[in-house]
Amino acid sequence: MIEDDGELPEGWASTSVGEISAAIQYGYTASAMQDANGPRFLRITDIQNGTVNWDAVPSCEIGNEDLSRFAVKPGDIVFARTGATTGKSYLIRKCPKAVFASYLIRLRPRAQIEPAFLSFFFQTPDYWQLISDNVSGNAQPNCNASKLAELPLPLPPLAEQKRIVAKVEEVLGQVTAARERLAKVPAILKRFRQSVLAAASSGRLTEDWRGHSHSSEVEDDELPASWRQRELSDICADFDYGSSQKSSSKGSVPVLRMGNIQNGQIDWSDLVFSNDPNEIKKYSLAPNTVLFNRTNSPELVGKTAIYRGERAAIFAGYLIRLVPGPELDPRFLNLSLNSPDFKEYCLQVRTDGVSQSNINATKLAEYWMNWCPLTEQREIVRRVEALFARADAIEQRVTATTQRVERLTQAVLAKAFRGELVPTEAELARREKREYEPASVLLERIRAEQTEGPAKPARKQRRKERT
Repeated sequence: MIEDDGELPEGWASTSVGEISAAIQYGYTASAMQDANGPRFLRITDIQNGTVNWDAVPSCEIGNEDLSRFAVKPGDIVFARTGATTGKSYLIRKCPKAVFASYLIRLRPRAQIEPAFLSFFFQTPDYWQLISDNVSGNAQPNCNASKLAELPLPLPPLAEQKRIVAKVEEVLGQVTAARERLAKVPAILKRFRQSVLAAASSGRLTEDWRGHSHSSEVEDDELPASWRQRELSDICADFDYGSSQKSSSKGSVPVLRMGNIQNGQIDWSDLVFSNDPNEIKKYSLAPNTVLFNRTNSPELVGKTAIYRGERAAIFAGYLIRLVPGPELDPRFLNLSLNSPDFKEYCLQVRTDGVSQSNINATKLAEYWMNWCPLTEQREIVRRVEALFARADAIEQRVTATTQRVERLTQAVLAKAFRGELVPTEAELARREKREYEPASVLLERIRAEQTEGPAKPARKQRRKERT
């Protein structure tokens, strides 16, 4: 029993996980997983994002005695006791006939405890700090049943437990809905950017700039009158392969690799370097150079980015440097090579290996891109960059909002277990001029059941009069 520290809300009491649990038990080690008619065999890996797909949980062969001993039922809470997910818990609200595996611990709350209240406690920052303090083992962290049983927790009266659960579920339901809506935004922005690039590379983005509508100028599947298709070999001066020399973790000049090409831009994280003066001279990049990823996984080969000269750099052998000629703005080239049309071309011409695909310089040079005069190229770049800047700003706000939503979950739980989320039972009893049972009396009844069998009649605590 954990002594009350004097800081709990009125009517609450300090207890331990073990004191309010009817059983804390390790799981079953299955000898076979072949019995299609046997109970489900719940494992750590079956618990994903706070849910269990029972249809995907395998069945196991188990005797009746073990089935009775290791069966799970609604109201049970299971814990991961080892591995990277140590301490994560799952409240079983409904389930088929099932047993739990040996890397789980099953906790069965006593009848006087609301299981969902206890389950929410196992998601609070305080709980995770306790788990962190009690986990042992560096290579394979674990938390055993004894340590779990000793964890302290604050306990309100049963009626208050139920109100806390109802309020937390209401608020977290709203949080979940907000999280789900926010999670859809990146895909929407991705489609928006692709639509912008498609419009940019087809002439639709600058219809008004040319002074007349696309529909009156040409048919929908044709280019504007001032546009035409040109082979890259005709408008690019060179297609150069990068350095094949091994790079180092330290050095004077970064060597850009396939992983540094992200979303049409250069990602300056995870860099390697070169100190070789000959390599640096030969493969040095000029500002506004377009880099093409010629070898990668099938879904990533063909990534293209523009190097804007942020810092001195050279490029590695899995990349091709495109040197635009005088009729081609490198920024427009980069936009065109990130368009849906070019992505489709890459799918058609790539050569697939065992785990990687390749598009060589010859195939790259044979791509027929939609070309327009330089003045319109620059206007397209200006408009695309403005639209992308808006999308980036939205993405940043979504990221910040998502982080606030995630913090809100912990804030709600922390507030709940400080007695601040709903009126306490003591407050309601005074307001309604009635008696209530404090958590200390509930705990006395639990202890009586442990030592004397049948529970003693519950004592009521008279409401406290205001002074």
